[in-house]
Amino acid sequence: MKKLSARRRHPLAALVVLLFALAATGGLYAALAPAPKAQADDSSQSIQITEGKKLFSVGCASCHGAHGQGSSDGPSLAGVGSAAVDFQVGTGRMPAQQPGPQIQKKPGQYTQAEIDQLAAFIASLGPGPVTPNADQYDPAGGDSAKGGELFRTNCSQCHNFVGKGGALTDGKYAPTLKGVDPKHIYEAMQTGPQNMPSFPDTTMPSQAKADIIAYLQAVDTADSKNPGGFTLGSLGPVPEGLFAYIFGIGALIAVATWVAARTTKAKKS
Repeated sequence: MKKLSARRRHPLAALVVLLFALAATGGLYAALAPAPKAQADDSSQSIQITEGKKLFSVGCASCHGAHGQGSSDGPSLAGVGSAAVDFQVGTGRMPAQQPGPQIQKKPGQYTQAEIDQLAAFIASLGPGPVTPNADQYDPAGGDSAKGGELFRTNCSQCHNFVGKGGALTDGKYAPTLKGVDPKHIYEAMQTGPQNMPSFPDTTMPSQAKADIIAYLQAVDTADSKNPGGFTLGSLGPVPEGLFAYIFGIGALIAVATWVAARTTKAKKS
């Protein structure tokens, strides 16, 4: 048989193969390597958690435990989410000033940046309600008429029909909603602080919460319209009944006395 001569490879063939290999490796790396932005975001979140843990150790661990596991003086914080932290710390309720039937609202002790750091650390302990963005609680995006229906059905039993607040049992109370930041109202509905039931998005969608906030803004500001006249503080039937008793019945007694006096005088003359 005739022996086949071996084909000679081109001198540049090895170089071409090497270039293709390098290109393929670079493309694979580009496809699998994390994006620089994602790496930066992860690093920033890690810093937030680290700083939040430091703040937690100083201001919260004495009651809630070194790892947020809870103690006899404070509940576990695993799963409460960043929204609960933003509400409780942002309204000054936490750290608590003193024990009692209900934690009081007071001026906050942390800046918003520090609250965000605390929230990041608590959120890392377990999934929970997330701090809402501005679009979610913006009253301009809500329907005040629908919000009024929702508020009267779900909230007025405790907070009064325009959010003035009211008394509960055993020294507890539903606080007034006048002047409360819309974000904190939204977060309270999300998390159900203290005596309040929670209304997660599965129960009350985000739009419904915005509707309620729009209603409260419509009825409880300096620009609120009041076609019924003097509101008597919008506190409900008790002050209205007292007003009617003092001024209404008082006026009737005064008129009756005046008529009787004139009648007696006319008879004598």
